Amino acid sequence: MDFLQTHHLDCPYCGESIQLVVDCSINNQDYIEDCQVCCRPINVFICIEDEHVHIQLKDENE
Repeated sequence: MDFLQTHHLDCPYCGESIQLVVDCSINNQDYIEDCQVCCRPINVFICIEDEHVHIQLKDENE
């Protein structure tokens, strides 16, 4: 498994496609990243299980 993986997801605010680079050496991650299009804060939740990356994006009100 590559330690850095690029994933494309949709912003929960504007719906535009954004790019996230995930560090797969950390199994559970929880952080805030601004949307590259609308600049609003996105709550990013990442869980890595058996080399499968699960990403959930939420707006600040969820």
